[in-house]
Amino acid sequence: MLTSLEKNPKWQGRRGPVLLVIMDGVGYGEYRDGDAVASADMRHFRALESSSPATRLKAHGQAVGLPSDDDMGNSEVGHNAIGCGRVFAQGAKLVGASIESKTMFEGAVWKELVANVLKNDGTLHFIGLFSDGNVHSHIDHLKAMLEKAAAEGVRRARIHTLLDGRDVGSQTALDYILPFEDFLAGLNATGVDYRIASGGGRQYITMDRYGADWGMVKRGWDCHVKGLGRAFPSARTAVETYRTENPRLIDQDMHEFVIVDAKGPVGTINDGDSVVYFNFRGDRALEITSAFEDDGFEKFDRGVRPSVYYAGMMQYDGDLGVPKHFLVTPPAIDRTLGEYLATSNVRTMAISETQKFGHVTYFFNGNRTGKFSEILEDYIEIPSDRVPFEQRPWMKCAEITDRVIQAIESGEYRFIRLNFPNGDMVGHTGVFQSVVCSMESMDIQIGRLADAIRKAGGIMILSADHGNSDDMFEHDKKTKQVLLDKDGSPKAKTSHSLNPVPCVIYDPESKGEYSADLRSGLGISSLAATCIELLGLTPPADYDASVLSMKA
Repeated sequence: MLTSLEKNPKWQGRRGPVLLVIMDGVGYGEYRDGDAVASADMRHFRALESSSPATRLKAHGQAVGLPSDDDMGNSEVGHNAIGCGRVFAQGAKLVGASIESKTMFEGAVWKELVANVLKNDGTLHFIGLFSDGNVHSHIDHLKAMLEKAAAEGVRRARIHTLLDGRDVGSQTALDYILPFEDFLAGLNATGVDYRIASGGGRQYITMDRYGADWGMVKRGWDCHVKGLGRAFPSARTAVETYRTENPRLIDQDMHEFVIVDAKGPVGTINDGDSVVYFNFRGDRALEITSAFEDDGFEKFDRGVRPSVYYAGMMQYDGDLGVPKHFLVTPPAIDRTLGEYLATSNVRTMAISETQKFGHVTYFFNGNRTGKFSEILEDYIEIPSDRVPFEQRPWMKCAEITDRVIQAIESGEYRFIRLNFPNGDMVGHTGVFQSVVCSMESMDIQIGRLADAIRKAGGIMILSADHGNSDDMFEHDKKTKQVLLDKDGSPKAKTSHSLNPVPCVIYDPESKGEYSADLRSGLGISSLAATCIELLGLTPPADYDASVLSMKA
């Protein structure tokens, strides 16, 4: 049974609320060229940063539970770390360990996937993000499963490739497809029939989240399951054709393609088949999983749903039990900041727009759906625009701010958390001008929030879950020079960065209760204990240390 947090005998907090602002995808860039954060007129943020206690936090690699410090952080693990106050081994690390130890292949779900296709003379299908970005998936996990399937007698396998161009280079699809085709050729030489069957960009098919655009999922369902879409003889031909038609097309936006031979589509999904959705990250896995699993599905007309054995790489929602079958058990995250505050009778609000609403609720709460307290917690979702983010780079930051200022002025809440998605969602487009605009739009709202916090006598913490908008151009790793595209313009970078993120504490009524010199060298998991201390409470003993050094 979780116990309430104890009050800090040295300090009871401020008269106003603590506001945690997560500036999604905003870091400190390594390079001046391509750093949209540094290039933007962010006068409000910089004024607060220069006049308030500030430090930099780690938001990638082992600091957020990923396998190595070469792994970029992401919004899922970032919000997990911020919300739970400790570092848990995350999806990429857990899946890699499960494959290396052979635990995955010894488990009941893998055995049932294989047994189903052997019994029905069916096909084993794999759907997932086709790269080594290690944010949603890793191509090495796919290869390991294909090798094991071949060794266990699975004669037919089909791969449905979701092109990345977001967690890796923006036009790198062939860097993965061509070596993978060689890999499949090696397996096929042993007598199996393993082929790429369909694909398309992750922002165009299949990988929607939070119900923002179910049309994406329908396009993916039609493509992967029914074999409907533009036909090509190979994945290579599909990519080369789309690229010839639009040289600036980035992989994540590529339309669907279906591989066909003389008999038609080579890899429709049929009764008696098995399907693995090999993404380990949950937010962009739930909707396609629903299409495969839900009997009363009504989001689109899926036609006759094939009777298949469906499994996810991991369990994507523990509370809902989704999916029914999964290969690797996700991290067991407990005793989160949100749960502690609810138990301690602290009234809270969480808010973002659709694109990041699940991050500031579900992921922040340790991959938990729903509230800890219907009485003490309010979750507010501002509907996102359904247009390309580079066309509306301000997104909904003004509307989010409007609601937060109302909440601050109401005096109803002691803790408010919000996510501004601009730096991440616009950052992923690779359009530098739009990213700069998104930063400046967000900064205007930071100025408004600072005014409201000052009037209410509260505290505002400005931080982020990972970097992105701080690193918008590809650079040569040796020379540090910007790489150029074919037309001579800087080559856009659409993935997250490995850069540190801000931690600025704006406390206008500070009386010196803590040192103005914040601790350095910490990760974003330190934010949970920091918020607890600023609320006048004592963090759990096993939470990662706060950035604050409280005075006696």
